[in-house]
Amino acid sequence: MNKKIKTSLKPTDMSRRSFLKVAGATGLGSMVTPLDALTELSAAIAPMPTRPFGKTGFSVPILSLGTSLHLPQILLHNAFRWGVTHWDTANSYMGGNSEARIGQYFAKRPEHRKQIFLVTKSGAWTLRGMSDDLETSLERMKTDYIDLFFVHGINDIDDLDDDTRRWAEKHRASGKIRFFGFSTHSNMAECLLGAAELGWIDGIMMTYNYRLMHTDRMKRAVDACARAGIGLTAMKTQGGGSVKTNSDRELELAGRFLTKGFTDAQAKLKAVWENEHIATICSEMPNMSILMENVAAAHNRTRLSAADLNLLDRYARETRADYCGGCRNLCEPVLAAPVPVGDIMRALMYWRSYGDRVRARRQFDRIPADIRSQIASIDYAPAEKRCPRQMQIGKLIREAVLEFS
Repeated sequence: MNKKIKTSLKPTDMSRRSFLKVAGATGLGSMVTPLDALTELSAAIAPMPTRPFGKTGFSVPILSLGTSLHLPQILLHNAFRWGVTHWDTANSYMGGNSEARIGQYFAKRPEHRKQIFLVTKSGAWTLRGMSDDLETSLERMKTDYIDLFFVHGINDIDDLDDDTRRWAEKHRASGKIRFFGFSTHSNMAECLLGAAELGWIDGIMMTYNYRLMHTDRMKRAVDACARAGIGLTAMKTQGGGSVKTNSDRELELAGRFLTKGFTDAQAKLKAVWENEHIATICSEMPNMSILMENVAAAHNRTRLSAADLNLLDRYARETRADYCGGCRNLCEPVLAAPVPVGDIMRALMYWRSYGDRVRARRQFDRIPADIRSQIASIDYAPAEKRCPRQMQIGKLIREAVLEFS
């Protein structure tokens, strides 16, 4: 068994001058980071804060590197140098190139493998397919074990059964995986509550952000997983992208955090870290600017005040109709046809919030052609009545059809 990741590290603080310098270099979305800020960050940084990952006996950094986008070797190296040693990938990311590039890194720096908590996922949905994906992932990443292996993107806890449990136990025993769990973008609270009852799930990655974390059901779900000893990873923590400036509330929100020395994006990370049951945040950091900004946020110990958190909560409530909460178990069953509303909303999110048209189109094109051909003409009024966020589902779906067809 390889040695455990250190469990004794505590949150540290960067100097305010260093933090502001980094925030200033990255807060405007620049893709080029000044060399002096990069140098100062390297000198000022202390060990990355960590948290226990459920009952696994491991502690992980509170910031995790998502790797589904552009992945240059220098970014992987600097993530490692700055303590972002929880790396999340999947068999399908970048058509396999994400895992391949991680493999290139380990081939060049094999001594780093034991210090990385490595996560990958399979969307195969069959036991044979999961086994094939696992072998492919091991080969691509030049490693003989995966720290945490996920079934990718479940919608219902019943997607996992006793055969899945036996598969996980077999591959744990073989040493090819250490821990097992799943990721979920849809019906998150229900999936978490169900997992807490199973007794054999080690980790879960779920959509979790300032828009969703305050619902009673999500609170109960996170608490149940914490009691069950399940390690939790939050993703999609920006809740639909940057705060806009179309209203007085948005200007107030963005301005409030800048006066405290951090951006609204960093504030959203901090809001999630307020819940100590969340072991780590998985963030896509495809360039050095975003990596530095997020690392700075992880190290800065300035906590959000009650007023800050209240302002975020009010903004979330006022803009709730702009963000899909993934509760497709409410809207989809009442439609006349099997329309994957959640998948369409994700496609729109990738395009409108993150500007990633390629990923958005890929998400949309996964919908079967016979369903895509009829979704614009379906009556979505029953689904809109059940939507707790009061989204204009029909209007948004018709816009998606025009955008991606």
